[in-house]
Amino acid sequence: MTYEEFRDKIRTELQRNPDGMTWTELKRKLRLPQKVPNNKWVNQMMKDIGLTRTRADRGTVWKLK
Repeated sequence: MTYEEFRDKIRTELQRNPDGMTWTELKRKLRLPQKVPNNKWVNQMMKDIGLTRTRADRGTVWKLK
């Protein structure tokens, strides 16, 4: 999977879920092969698509600005 494919899948799913999702929820829903997200890609998505990550009771929640 390329960065662009990964980014687009994450963006689309987070647009459908404006309250955000955890990595585990995204991984399960999108059937992503990675056990953990690539930190370089996550940092790039913060710049490219406005990804934010915040701590919550259920874990770190990924959202779009």
